[in-house]
Amino acid sequence: MQPIEGSYVALITPFRNGRIDEGRLRRLVDFHIKNRTDGIVPCGTTGESPTLSHEEHKRVIRIVINQARGRIPVMAGTGSNSTDEALELTADAKKSGADSALLVCPYYNRPMQRGMYLHFGRIASRVKILIFIYNIPSRTGVNLEPETLAMLSRDFSNIAGVKEASGSVDQARRIIKLCGRNFCLLSGDDALTLPMMAVGGRGVISVLANIMPGEVSRMVRMFLTGDAGAAMKIHRRLLPLMKALFIETNPIPLKTAMMLMKMDSGEMRLPLSPMSAQNLVKLKKTLRQFDLLK
Repeated sequence: MQPIEGSYVALITPFRNGRIDEGRLRRLVDFHIKNRTDGIVPCGTTGESPTLSHEEHKRVIRIVINQARGRIPVMAGTGSNSTDEALELTADAKKSGADSALLVCPYYNRPMQRGMYLHFGRIASRVKILIFIYNIPSRTGVNLEPETLAMLSRDFSNIAGVKEASGSVDQARRIIKLCGRNFCLLSGDDALTLPMMAVGGRGVISVLANIMPGEVSRMVRMFLTGDAGAAMKIHRRLLPLMKALFIETNPIPLKTAMMLMKMDSGEMRLPLSPMSAQNLVKLKKTLRQFDLLK
């Protein structure tokens, strides 16, 4: 299997009248294939996975895999704070044909490091699919320490990488040092993509790629092929847009931007709420600066 690297998109889940908009979802998959995104990640944070029923969750993954038809890798979001639920979702994703799975650290329970080791170890031992762990302490309340991740990567050969969203470049450096160069670290924060790649990361699972897939892919590819200067120019240019997409909780700004760009209905599920009028003005201004509003 080819190494996982590059720009993977943290795909939105489009809704219309409270239901999954299958037609829009299929068009988004084709959009990313056309624009040279390296992989698609359905049912993550940006995909509003906490508000999807289990059947909806499985269905979104199946639709993306079916539409991709092997033209682009699919890393299915299958994490849960229940080990049994995460195991069920991961097994179903593998059965549906996912190339890999992304499992968030258990949230709300706030397990100890030993508990997280046992959680991920049980899933990895029972479902033979490449597994990426999603470490995002700001949402889960726990930080998966590099030493724990190193034990997991050593003891379970299918635990292949991490989506690192702790906000710490030093932690990313420690992960790569302890886990080795064959372990794949992907940035979980658009604004930290290049800093994390500078210490050995292999790309990003990107929110921004939903609306600027070609630019994000080009930036990452340039860095991977040794043109760090050109990659940095793109990064600096895109930084205001990266920041604008996080002026409210993700994916509120992103879905609002996609609605304004006529790429989505903008519909979200509660408890996510419409963007405030003040922040909407800021978002529109930034989108116009990038010629994204017609």
